Amino acid sequence: MLNIHQTAENEKTILALAGRLDTVTAPELEQKIKEALPSASALTLDLENLEYISSAGLRVLLAAQKALTGKGGLTITHAGEAIMEIFEVTGFSDILTIE
Repeated sequence: MLNIHQTAENEKTILALAGRLDTVTAPELEQKIKEALPSASALTLDLENLEYISSAGLRVLLAAQKALTGKGGLTITHAGEAIMEIFEVTGFSDILTIE
């Protein structure tokens, strides 16, 4: 299960994720990101309460990163130790902006 809470600050959209981002839940996040793109100049994903991310979730993050190139970009915040380990092993820590 994935919970997504959306807030906006100026033209920046923040999506706070909680639960698991996997094959079942990745389409839900992908849809939320698509809905946010037209009005958002930048997107922040707050992963403080994300417990797990699968390759399907990583694919959604990569697609969001590409879609926001030339805009304000994608920023990942509050990634926990387990999520950071996945980012490091997959090389996503070199691709994504992680704060």
